[in-house]
Amino acid sequence: MKGPFLRVFFGSIAAVLAVPAVALAASGQPRVLAIHYELEVNPVTSSYLDHQLDRAQNDGYDAAVIVIDTPGGLSESMRKIVKKEIGLHIPVIAYVSPSGARAASAGVWITEAADVAAMAPATNIGSSTPIDSSGQNLGSDLRRKVINDAVASLTSLMRFHHRNAAWAEEAVRDASNLDEKKAKSMNVVDVLAPNLPALLDQIDGRKTSGKHYTLHTAGAEIVDVHPSFFTSLLNTLIDPNLIPLLFLAGIAGIGFEIFHPGVVLPGALGAVSLVLALFGFSVLPISWAGFALLILGAALLVIDAHVVTHGALTAAGLISLVVGSLLLFHNAPAPYDQVNTPLLVAFAIGLGGIWAFAMAKAVQVRRSPVSVGPQTMVGEVGEARRDDMVFVHGELWRAKPLSGETLRPGQRVRVASVDPALVLEVESLPSE
Repeated sequence: MKGPFLRVFFGSIAAVLAVPAVALAASGQPRVLAIHYELEVNPVTSSYLDHQLDRAQNDGYDAAVIVIDTPGGLSESMRKIVKKEIGLHIPVIAYVSPSGARAASAGVWITEAADVAAMAPATNIGSSTPIDSSGQNLGSDLRRKVINDAVASLTSLMRFHHRNAAWAEEAVRDASNLDEKKAKSMNVVDVLAPNLPALLDQIDGRKTSGKHYTLHTAGAEIVDVHPSFFTSLLNTLIDPNLIPLLFLAGIAGIGFEIFHPGVVLPGALGAVSLVLALFGFSVLPISWAGFALLILGAALLVIDAHVVTHGALTAAGLISLVVGSLLLFHNAPAPYDQVNTPLLVAFAIGLGGIWAFAMAKAVQVRRSPVSVGPQTMVGEVGEARRDDMVFVHGELWRAKPLSGETLRPGQRVRVASVDPALVLEVESLPSE
């Protein structure tokens, strides 16, 4: 009796547990990873996007959607993202969204590299003309090379996806920029949709022209991902206005610690600031002339701490720091070439005030009489004890008389000097 009962009991449990799995298999609801990319294009943000695209592929998502709104950024980071999009083994959809968003400069390549390019209402795409290291138009020879390379790259992407490859030349050479309706009519993008669910329903069953995928996205479960706090923090730290300030703050903190050893906190914060500034230097293309001026400015501040110039080297150092900060990202493309001059000047003036205060305190300390150590014994009166020992300030010290005579126990003496071996040189005093 027990055997049949147990079989029925466990069979019922198995059936109950199987129902959700059967229902899920029957529904076959697709999953889509929506990667929100409202960021500049740089090594930090490209790593975030590449990681999420890998996640979409490795976790079995039916498609990855890049919800893009970017002013552009660094070409090397852009090319890294484009390679990842092209090489992915699941469909990639680029959706310029929400309303008011843009895919400018490097964002055009990211959009056109996707298997489906889509735009929301009131969005735009374009303005892809490369610029030189100063943010201006390129010189004639270099311009031809860079422009032709950019045209060929974008044309290849658009032709691969059967889009209007002729527009690539307009976008690069003439900085052409299109709103969503013009972009759709000119076959620059494939689809217009008011929101992401509507877009996924609209492209369901569509066959992509590049990698020949058939999309299954109708009614898809949308999993949204945004940049983590750490990614946002790193992206903030490579702000061209913040990096010079971190560098200057690092110098101020370490300088304060040099003049006031033992405080610890300013030196520690200064070291952290310098490390963060060096991280920014390693990420963004910098002008070596600007970097050299920063190093020169720091060196002049340190030298002035040890050479009496009445602040002349400090003033020269601060000027060097400001000019170096302004030139530092002369090589970076927009938006990384924009530096807030009044902010840097104000910070440098503040740093100058802190440095002058620290130097004044250091000079004051150097000029004050010695208050600790054996040298404070000079001039003190003590009493001789046996074996050439004298009792001064409650302590016994070895001593030798300046006259060369042997000290008598109980004899009063005055300390004349202290030799390097910490032996007191004393002179006899008359008995009271």
